[in-house]
Amino acid sequence: MSELAAHGAHPPGFAHQYEDIEQQRDAGRLGMWTFLVTEILFFGGMFTAYIIYRVLHLASFIQGSHQLIVKYGATNTAVLIISSLTMALAIRAAQTGKKKGAIIFWLVCTWLLGAAFIAIKLRFEWYRDWLEGLIPGFHWFYNTPPHPQGVKMFMVFYFCMTGLHAVHMVVGLGILTVLIVMTARNKFSSAYYSPLEISGLYWHFVDIVWIFLFPLLYLIGGRYPGSGG
Repeated sequence: MSELAAHGAHPPGFAHQYEDIEQQRDAGRLGMWTFLVTEILFFGGMFTAYIIYRVLHLASFIQGSHQLIVKYGATNTAVLIISSLTMALAIRAAQTGKKKGAIIFWLVCTWLLGAAFIAIKLRFEWYRDWLEGLIPGFHWFYNTPPHPQGVKMFMVFYFCMTGLHAVHMVVGLGILTVLIVMTARNKFSSAYYSPLEISGLYWHFVDIVWIFLFPLLYLIGGRYPGSGG
C-alpha cells in the first residue's frame, strides 16, 4: 500500500478542511500574498514620506547619504541576492523529492546569509554610526555644515527604514529556524512543501525591500559602489 493510500490518498501535512492538497497550497499562497500586500502598504507609506522629504531637502539628503559607507550597503545587497537564490534552491530540493539533507543545507545557507546581513549592519554600520555620533535622539553630535539638521532628518529616515527592515530579517531567521527543524523531522516531501514555499515568498519580499532601500539611501548624489566612501 502506498504512503498516500495509507493516509486516505492525502500526503502528510494535508489539512482535511481542504478538498485536496492543491487547494491547500493555493490557500497558503493567497494568505501569504494578502499579508505581503499589507506589508507593501506599510513600507509604501515610509517610502512615500522619504521621497517627499528627499525632494524638498535634496542637498541635506545628499550630505546625509555621504555619511554612509557604500561598500557595506553593496555587500549586504549581494548577500541578500544570494540568499534569495539559496532559498529558491531549498524549495526546489523539496519539490524534486531530494533528501532532507539537501533541503537543510540550502536552508542553513540562507540562514547564515541572513545572519551575515544583520552582523554587517550591526557591527560595521550602526556601531560606526554610534561612534561618530550619528544616532538622532540618542547619540548625536554631527554639526558639519552646511546642513547638519538636514542630515539629522536623513538619518532618522535611515534608521527607521533600515531598522524596520532588520526586524523583518530577524523574523525571517526565526522562520528559517522552524523550517530547518521541520525538515529534520521529515515534514516535507515532493507532495507537501507549502510552508517552504510561502516562507520563501516572505524572504524574497524582504530582499526586494532592501534592493529598493540600497539605492534610495546609499547612492544619492553620484554615490556609487566604485566611488569609495
